[in-house]
Amino acid sequence: MSDSDSYVLATAAYNEGKYIEGTVVSIISQELRPAKWVIVSDGSTDDTDAIVMRYAAEHSFIHLYRLSEDHPRNFAAQANAINTGIAQLQNEPYAFIGNLDADITLHPSYFRALLDKFDRNPGLGLAGGAIHDKCKDGEFRARKTNSVDSVAHAVQLFRRECFEAVGGGYKALPYGGPDTYAEILARMKGWQVVSFPELTVFHHRPTNSAGGRLQGRFRQGRMDFSLGVSPLFEAVKILNRLTDPPYVIAALARLAGFIYPHFTGDKRAVSDQFMAYLRSEQNHRLVSILKLRARH
Repeated sequence: MSDSDSYVLATAAYNEGKYIEGTVVSIISQELRPAKWVIVSDGSTDDTDAIVMRYAAEHSFIHLYRLSEDHPRNFAAQANAINTGIAQLQNEPYAFIGNLDADITLHPSYFRALLDKFDRNPGLGLAGGAIHDKCKDGEFRARKTNSVDSVAHAVQLFRRECFEAVGGGYKALPYGGPDTYAEILARMKGWQVVSFPELTVFHHRPTNSAGGRLQGRFRQGRMDFSLGVSPLFEAVKILNRLTDPPYVIAALARLAGFIYPHFTGDKRAVSDQFMAYLRSEQNHRLVSILKLRARH
């Protein structure tokens, strides 16, 4: 592997014993392996550590870093865990750095194909594949929210210069969304952000129950508020989610999450400059949608 296509990965894992072996085997099977992969066990109490250590003993590019259990388990802690892994990679002479979730698998050619995308486009700063979730029938189906201009946290790969431009790590946010923050900031800095539908990412963890989904939608509403999402854009997103199960209720839960901070006095977690840029992007997107529908 030449320095121009060398990449490193960081993974945060908490009790991922059911899935992480598949992820590890998937990376070992890559046609182009990472120069170094740091897996941060965030206080796991199952067999996550044992699985990783077994493979690390056979493959020198895999490293386990264990955090203690004596800290709150929240979205900020998740960002801090992945940042711990990133910190272990800073002295590596990499060209690309990525986050990888512990419950996904990839085709053996995935990273070779993705790095080829970067090679063909010097302006590409952040990229990844499209998430396909494992459904109850055992089949993998493309996630409804996949978008070519947004890269899922599970597989965000940054060009080094782009990663350093956005701060060299993930911002710890109270309601999640460090991946969203990173990709918006990347565009603010002049980098392109692209998700490639032809690069399939298999996500193995099943979706939450109805109750868990409602909590998730409420949290997403709070996250969008904290990121400075435009109220009009949020309303359009909510309308587009009316058909998501549990029907209507899920959309209302997201709306409640977005409105709730107005009554609690919560502050946004981003700068005014960031919020202005994001809302400008969203307004342009809404105008484009209206123009497209007007033509039809």
